[in-house]
Amino acid sequence: MTTSSATFPLANHFATELSELALPWRSEPTPDPRLLVLNDRLAAELGIDPDELRGPDGVGLLTGTVVPPGATPVAQAYAGHQFGGYSPRLGDGRALLMGELTDQEGRPRDLHLKGSGRTPFSRGGDGLAAVGPMLREYLMSEAMHALGVPTTRALAVVATGRDVRRDTMLPGAVLARVASSHLRVGTFQLVASTGDVELLRRVADHAIERHHPSAASAENPYRALFEAVVAAQADLVARWMLLGFVHGVMNTDNMTISGETIDYGPCAFLDAYDPEAVFSSIDVDGRYAYGNQPVVAQWNLARFAETLLPLIAEDQGTAVTLAVESLNTFPTRYAATYATGLRAKLGLPATVTDTDATKLGEELLALLRASHVDWTTAFRALGSAARGDDEPIRGLVIDLASLDDWLARWRTLGPDPAAMDRTNPVYVPRNHLVEEALDAATAGDLDPFERLLAVVQQPFDERPGLERYAAPAPEDFGRYVTYCGT
Repeated sequence: MTTSSATFPLANHFATELSELALPWRSEPTPDPRLLVLNDRLAAELGIDPDELRGPDGVGLLTGTVVPPGATPVAQAYAGHQFGGYSPRLGDGRALLMGELTDQEGRPRDLHLKGSGRTPFSRGGDGLAAVGPMLREYLMSEAMHALGVPTTRALAVVATGRDVRRDTMLPGAVLARVASSHLRVGTFQLVASTGDVELLRRVADHAIERHHPSAASAENPYRALFEAVVAAQADLVARWMLLGFVHGVMNTDNMTISGETIDYGPCAFLDAYDPEAVFSSIDVDGRYAYGNQPVVAQWNLARFAETLLPLIAEDQGTAVTLAVESLNTFPTRYAATYATGLRAKLGLPATVTDTDATKLGEELLALLRASHVDWTTAFRALGSAARGDDEPIRGLVIDLASLDDWLARWRTLGPDPAAMDRTNPVYVPRNHLVEEALDAATAGDLDPFERLLAVVQQPFDERPGLERYAAPAPEDFGRYVTYCGT
């Protein structure tokens, strides 16, 4: 570890203000670091010169081997429910919080590393990461950002020059990612388990100041914090559902207080629409299936509510009553956000009620499910129908009589095809193309990854010559399975 001579103004607010949850640590050396991909636009948003990041000190910052003056890299401590079972001690087992940057809009942003080496939280793991999974997170998070979904962002992926052992030996890498913060439901679960109410209050105040400042002036600030997180997560999961995104590992340590999507491990986008779709190799019971995501999110928020009870009211009975009332706003908020998004996907005017939009949408989804229709293709084809060309959507559905009846009723509502084009993407990170790009990158060829990244960063703009990026997976691709990369 060396000290940087370059100017990377990293603060250490989390490390100093919440030192009980921050274990000072250092990244492992990188034998032969090589920058694979750098997000120039994000670097500029953070007030960092991209060319400086390409230099030796910059690459050192992105791997944690060069620490700017005043920075305090730490492994963060947290707990969490993993597939429903509580783990009292998780934490950053292969990651480090380098510190906080202030972006061009004056907002604090975490700079965090994945794959930086073993920490005391590694639980027997090697603390390392492979090129493929780190490039997957870069690709998926940038696609989600382009689709308008709150998400952590990827700043860079650096190959370390060290192989890591998984099923085979794979080239190692470190991901540098940026987030509004890395405060999680699991952070609060760990603090609550200690019984230290004052520490819990400090963590809650930190979350309010950083993410939900309006809660500070509420009559009950900590209930207001909870309600703000409930609303943020309801909106987030509704956006996932509207895009056919499956997170794959919705543990409480992967639910942020900010409402950003975090941890793109065994994630995927739907091909054929199926509420029971599961892609993660370890989700054998389908707990985190596509259709279960809203229910799981509310379950996770119930765990968050439990941690806040001592702050919401001194009397536990009163605290539980208030927390349950607040938690029960989740279904209504989720349904409203989902209905608004579905109305936009169907191109319907605002005069169509949420109830009618949802009912019409559910009828369409039943047709898509019965015919195993590709989610993204179907909604884009519906835009053609709004322009008078029904053949693209009719070519996808088996029950044409029911579809034609649905189209006739939908068309009387005056769908706006231009609005639909702004809502329904042409391009998402299709699973077969993601695997193709990551396999090539692991073998040393970054061209397929860079081409796919460029496509998904402009998801709504149909462009000639990119037809294969809009096409569903070929039939011989088979069932898609993803892995967490550890």
